[in-house]
Amino acid sequence: MMGDRGRKCLFPVAGMGTRFLPATKEIPKEMLPLIDKPIIQYGVEEAVRSGCVEIVFVTGRGKRAIEDHFDRSIELEQLLLEKGKADCARIVKEISEMADFAYVRQPEPLGLGHAVLCGEPFCRGEPFGVILPDDVMISPPGSPPVLEQLFLVHDRMGGSVVALEEVPLEEAGRYGMIKGELVEKGLFRIEDLVEKPGPGGVPSRYAVMGRYVLSPTIFRHLKSSAAGAGDEIQLTDALKVLAKDEPLWGVLYEGERFDCGTIENWLKATLGMALEREDLRDIVFCELKRLGVLVGGDGAAVSEDGNVRSS
Repeated sequence: MMGDRGRKCLFPVAGMGTRFLPATKEIPKEMLPLIDKPIIQYGVEEAVRSGCVEIVFVTGRGKRAIEDHFDRSIELEQLLLEKGKADCARIVKEISEMADFAYVRQPEPLGLGHAVLCGEPFCRGEPFGVILPDDVMISPPGSPPVLEQLFLVHDRMGGSVVALEEVPLEEAGRYGMIKGELVEKGLFRIEDLVEKPGPGGVPSRYAVMGRYVLSPTIFRHLKSSAAGAGDEIQLTDALKVLAKDEPLWGVLYEGERFDCGTIENWLKATLGMALEREDLRDIVFCELKRLGVLVGGDGAAVSEDGNVRSS
């Protein structure tokens, strides 16, 4: 049973994950491992650390593994206890106890905006978070989680809030880019958004990344939004209109983002996170050494004959 009060967070997870085929033929992309956890669990843990007590997954066909992962497995817990693995049994049990979990189907792949709209019945007229699990975000020690950074701005300033990252101009065409006014360090009042701008149409170097805190007003705008790019209901289009009705803030978040949306970036994320863990770092370096690869001071991987192997 979902609680009566407390922060809520939506996870749009209905995508087919075709970039990872054939691995995702039966396994949801969100359940692919990133070191020792599925990708989706990093986002859920961030939401919980940000004060969210209700997690809503907007799912599609073939996503049952996500439900099973966050459900309790009495049989597995008992088996682990019988084998003397009490620590493993505790870890497995704690996954199901992190929050109250609910699931709603997105019946058609009609875009991120439509996925958010599917979660309206669970939000009950209150502000809510949205996490796109492809973006795994790790905040620095002592800093609040990225979603909590957005909630803090919302609690202080009202309105809706999105996470921003400064990107090179040549990469702006991959993201939704903002036009806005810097009102204080790291905080913008957003005036407009441009989805994947072409050359010459980039309004700034600040891109919207996969974290949002949205006011319930967004649902009205999503319902009235016409299909946009890809014949889908675009969240960006609704946010553009929302910004004319109430404040829309952009926060330059503190933290590191690991993009897990493609095989190449998932591999980079796996290596990057392994290198940040003391128990795994030496394994990576030893394997590079075995392959005759040296890591230079600029991060480039170079073979022993001096040829660049990767970067």
